[in-house]
Amino acid sequence: MNKKLKITVTIILVLFLAGIILYPKFKPFLVSKFGPRNINQPLMRQAQQKLNATGYLIAPTNLSELYKATGTLLPDEEVDLSFETSGKIVGINFSEGTKVKKGDLLAKINDKPLQAELQKLQVELKMAEAKEFRQRSLLNKDAISQESYDQIVTDVQTIRADMDLVKARISQTELRAPFDGKIGLRYVSEGAYTNSSTKIARLVKTVPIKIEFSIPEKYVSEIKIGYPITFDVDGKTYNASVYAIDPKIDILTRVISLRALYPNRNEELKPGRYTSITLELSKIDDAIAIPTEALIPEMEGEKVFIYKKGKAQSMKVSIGLRTESKIQIVDGIKFGDTLLITGILQLRQNLPITLDSVIINN
Repeated sequence: MNKKLKITVTIILVLFLAGIILYPKFKPFLVSKFGPRNINQPLMRQAQQKLNATGYLIAPTNLSELYKATGTLLPDEEVDLSFETSGKIVGINFSEGTKVKKGDLLAKINDKPLQAELQKLQVELKMAEAKEFRQRSLLNKDAISQESYDQIVTDVQTIRADMDLVKARISQTELRAPFDGKIGLRYVSEGAYTNSSTKIARLVKTVPIKIEFSIPEKYVSEIKIGYPITFDVDGKTYNASVYAIDPKIDILTRVISLRALYPNRNEELKPGRYTSITLELSKIDDAIAIPTEALIPEMEGEKVFIYKKGKAQSMKVSIGLRTESKIQIVDGIKFGDTLLITGILQLRQNLPITLDSVIINN
């Protein structure tokens, strides 16, 4: 057993010595075949490579905080039409979906008993007025007492008051448009019996149209009557202005409701639709603003890369106002710096950079 071990050790030693002796002869062949062995060479080549990137020249910018909200389009006026009294409908004078003017007679209830009562009172009034004329002549001649004359005057006034009451009841049998607008679908037919709770139709005024929305309480002090807003419907943007602010903040949601007004002269917008609203709130002049994609969030905060002396330099920054496409930088970079805005994932400290182009911030 010891003899076999000695033989094995001897063979290994012989092969090791042979390798040492023969290596110089075979080294040129090995170098030409496999190249020099250097584990740092790939990293050295990578460090020498340059990254192509786009620069963004930091210049003063006017920045505005935009607040997005959702809202609903409302008609300027809307009412469910119904009669003030009860009776049988004897006439409907409108077509569904048509425009009507304020004061137009839309529907009528049977008023024949009232008309007959009015005619009776008219006859009585005529007789009472004639009697009052005769009594006045007698009073001037001292043929009757003042008390007798006052009684006939009272009778005349009573009849006139009764006539006014009947006329008022007759007007209740007429359904008239309370404002200009477009009348909707009809819910009753001629000949139907109706009362004050029966809905005849709906009248809607959409010129102008209202936009109702809500904002958080922290913005309440910034919004005043006349404040301009923009709202989007079907990809189109419209301009409106705030005309009313609810005097109370909702205690559950901590928001306040507002309404804006849009002329809607062509009636292109219909009430009930959803809309996206944009308010331009805080405004900052001469701000340092960068594209949002250039900001790199980290556990310790945010950073950006700037181009300096041909290399990428990492800069810690403090951020302020945010908009959809830009972020305000309040500390860390200055006007005149060239921000790197492409190749963000490949950037690292002191990486050589080749600028393809530089965007001037207008």
